[in-house]
Amino acid sequence: MKTLLLSSILSLGLTYISLAQDTKVLRSLPQNSFKKGEKLTFSVNYGFVHAGEAVIEVLNEEKKIGNRDVYHIVGTGRSKNTFDFFFKVRDRYETYLDKDAIVPWLFLRHIEEGSYKLSQSVLFNHYTDVAKSGNEEIKTPNNIQDLVSTYYFARCTDFSNAKINEIHTLQAFLDDEIFTFSYKFLGRETITTNLGTFKCLKFCPTLLKGRVFKHEDDMTLWVTDDENKLPIRAEAKIIVGSVKMDLSKYEGVANPIAKVK
Repeated sequence: MKTLLLSSILSLGLTYISLAQDTKVLRSLPQNSFKKGEKLTFSVNYGFVHAGEAVIEVLNEEKKIGNRDVYHIVGTGRSKNTFDFFFKVRDRYETYLDKDAIVPWLFLRHIEEGSYKLSQSVLFNHYTDVAKSGNEEIKTPNNIQDLVSTYYFARCTDFSNAKINEIHTLQAFLDDEIFTFSYKFLGRETITTNLGTFKCLKFCPTLLKGRVFKHEDDMTLWVTDDENKLPIRAEAKIIVGSVKMDLSKYEGVANPIAKVK
């Protein structure tokens, strides 16, 4: 059933995108920060309790949407069975990311977080700058991102000459609205996790206040100071308590990692 539904969405996407395919030339954004086969696994702690695991993977497969080569990226989050009684999480996110333009063509998500449940599919047409969510068509800015593709697009940024407190922004489509996300560069730090010691870039990303986060600046993120820009650690204050996420395993990365020991 799930395969049939996905095939139907992809078929609709091919038709939707091809209608205006010749009216606009998409950007070209060469990158060497990630590749097919990259798989990142994270350990998630709620306070001092190991609460679950998150995985994000660039699947090792060939995909096309509207004659465009795409990366198929899947992210999942799952609470441990022993943590389910407190707050059960079963999340799955997918994006089909244009290999050349680094923009999404299709975004899928299925969320189960406590009593909150949501399933959504969004088709993006970057030739006409329109997103189709359900029966609604919404005008979008040029090169709009989705919740997953924002991370991969940000990894393509060159931070070698970044200045402290420098702010980078991008626009993303979420919950049928356009949001402007920003992330502030806080400097360089060397941090140690269970995987070892890494040279890192430190950022403060803006968050969406409401269901999970109380303030926009309640998260700190460390990524490797190399071409990969792998997220090594994220710490966030939430409405009740705090969450820490550490990279626990990495596979298939594109470049050497800034690991000290």
